[in-house]
Amino acid sequence: MAQVGQVGQVGEVTQVGRARDWALAVVVLVHLAISLVHGRAHAGAQVFLPLAGALFVYIVILAGPLVGLAVSRWRPRTGAWIVALSFSGALLFGLINHFIIAGPDHVAHVAAEWRTLFGATAALLVASESVGAATAVWFAVRHVRSTT
Repeated sequence: MAQVGQVGQVGEVTQVGRARDWALAVVVLVHLAISLVHGRAHAGAQVFLPLAGALFVYIVILAGPLVGLAVSRWRPRTGAWIVALSFSGALLFGLINHFIIAGPDHVAHVAAEWRTLFGATAALLVASESVGAATAVWFAVRHVRSTT
């Protein structure tokens, strides 16, 4: 009897684990797609970032979630925390630069013909980074509970 219950629990953990894997992959890939469109809006509106900002975008915002997703295949908790931290950093960066600080990267200061796409993708980034960070934390925390 004990073995039957254990088999059922293992099957449930595997199914839940697969759902978490897919959820993490989906939020990372959706965020990447939005980021690429937002990057196109940056280029079209001729809003260029200083070197430090560009490095942050390439390392933390673009590469960070992809690296975390890759790492999560072998080290699930570590990978999920990388994704969570990357999305959290991206969220703060985007909120500050697109919506708080009045500068060329602020949604209200972008060239009129690019403002709608720029603003829409900036808002979608906030949403995807919020959902992504929460999903990654859920993945990391639930993975700990399901393996103990």
